[in-house]
Amino acid sequence: MIAAYNQMNHYGRANGMALSVPGPGRADYRMTVLDEHLSSPNTCHGGVLAGLMDAALGAAALSLAFTRLEFVSTVEFKINYLHAVHLHDKLVARGVVDHAGNSLVVSSCVIYRVKEGEEDVAVARGLGTFNRYPANKRDFAKLVME
Repeated sequence: MIAAYNQMNHYGRANGMALSVPGPGRADYRMTVLDEHLSSPNTCHGGVLAGLMDAALGAAALSLAFTRLEFVSTVEFKINYLHAVHLHDKLVARGVVDHAGNSLVVSSCVIYRVKEGEEDVAVARGLGTFNRYPANKRDFAKLVME
């Protein structure tokens, strides 16, 4: 199901985001900050980080929901920006499910700036709530189930 999701995720591809799923309830998204992500000279727009955050939070929830043939949709999320992000910075967003109820899933995420030979720096933290629903409510399910 994750492979099918990656094929359908135009947002992730358009922004150079690469998804990996270490296991149910966990997701990592990686991306490099490009010119099109900048809001001022050399500085990444906060909306880019918000999009990466929402994607990682949601993918963590989705990776768990898939185990019950369910999908998720964002109910709400918040982000705290901790450090500026600049052109060519390499980022990894690590999302994890903190709570999975019958109808809601809560995930948390930290976005790190990663540079070989240096300690990772947390540039943003976030928390999201997601609604669970049966996969058969979406046309996407037909692609996944085939």
